[in-house]
Amino acid sequence: MDFNDTPEEAAFRAEVRAFLAANARKKDGTAGSVRGRPDDAEGLKATLAAARAFQAKKAEAGYAALTWPQAWGGRGLSPIMQVIFNQEQAAYDIPRGVYEIGLGMCIPTLMKHGSPEAAQRYVPPAVRGEEIWCQLFSEPGAGSDLAGLSTRAVRRGHGEGWVINGQKIWTSGAHFCDYGILLTRTDPNLAKHEGLTMFFLDMRSKGVEVRRIKQISGTSNFNEVFFTDVEIPDSQRLGAVGEGWKVALTTLMNERLAVGEAPGPDFEDIFQLAREVSVDGAPAIQDRAMRERLADWYVETQGLRLTKFRSMTALSRGQTPGPEASITKLVSATKLQEIANAGMDLLGAGGALMEDGETPAASLFQQALLYSPGLRIAGGTDEILRNIIAERVLGLPQDPRADKGMSFAQVPRGGGR
Repeated sequence: MDFNDTPEEAAFRAEVRAFLAANARKKDGTAGSVRGRPDDAEGLKATLAAARAFQAKKAEAGYAALTWPQAWGGRGLSPIMQVIFNQEQAAYDIPRGVYEIGLGMCIPTLMKHGSPEAAQRYVPPAVRGEEIWCQLFSEPGAGSDLAGLSTRAVRRGHGEGWVINGQKIWTSGAHFCDYGILLTRTDPNLAKHEGLTMFFLDMRSKGVEVRRIKQISGTSNFNEVFFTDVEIPDSQRLGAVGEGWKVALTTLMNERLAVGEAPGPDFEDIFQLAREVSVDGAPAIQDRAMRERLADWYVETQGLRLTKFRSMTALSRGQTPGPEASITKLVSATKLQEIANAGMDLLGAGGALMEDGETPAASLFQQALLYSPGLRIAGGTDEILRNIIAERVLGLPQDPRADKGMSFAQVPRGGGR
């Protein structure tokens, strides 16, 4: 494992630092950048404007798509250069949650499986930040088992287009996105993984309805999206008919890398809080049980850091990282929830306050307590990640599948929609 930058990587890191220093603001140590974008109309408008402006600067300077071919606005650099940029960018307070899904998952899928004409039309505006994309996958009855989705795409006329009916849920950013990629079922008489087809669509198409979901944290970043007789031309199909699962795997592999480590309070934050607050008249850090928990989180934090270094080393050598992304997300999401709970315990009655200026750590632990359970679902549940590690890393037998060999139409489904 090599922890040091090569001369080329060190030069690029210095270049990135100079760009960020000139175009962004350093984080001030408060929880504001962790909480996500404001939900009110004016706050959202301001966040989107700031995100578009910064994305345009990145594109003009050549940082918007570092690993993509130059023909698509990239620089054709190695993945380690993107890692370096992300490391340096993490120290700056820039808008998050606007372009990550589109540029990290949707556009790479379109580039690989869409027509040259579609790529020429949609890739450059996305790189420049002029158009925003979302991912329309999960459904009320198809989350971890994505291949069990029910949204239907039926051919119209003599094959010139498709008609979409159904529902998606937990779609991040659908309320402000311009376009989305959409996984549908086109043949219910085939096995559930075989009868799927992927499309992309304009989110303002007739028959598309977006409803925001109010979350326990008080924000509304997720949405329900309903499709009622939505017409899509066949030119907006990604991949061959019936090969939607193959196309979706491109998106899902990019999603696993994009989700990465859970954001929020980490070891340093809970360590500092334990030094500041008292338990039974003494600093909490002197409590034996608290010290044991701090030691556990320190070990996990160092393990995650070294695991990321393994991925960086592989990327630096031009290799493909292994299952580290699944391990990182599994461990970090659980650790975040534990730290949030511990922080609330230490705050005592102060944990009931949410105002930034009224409680230690600017309500960082209160916010994390509310959003951390969702991070154990988004981008792959704990159970799915454990299956990936068990089956693909440890070589353990696969879970039994009761629907193996059945067509989607034959699979029993309770409740219905």
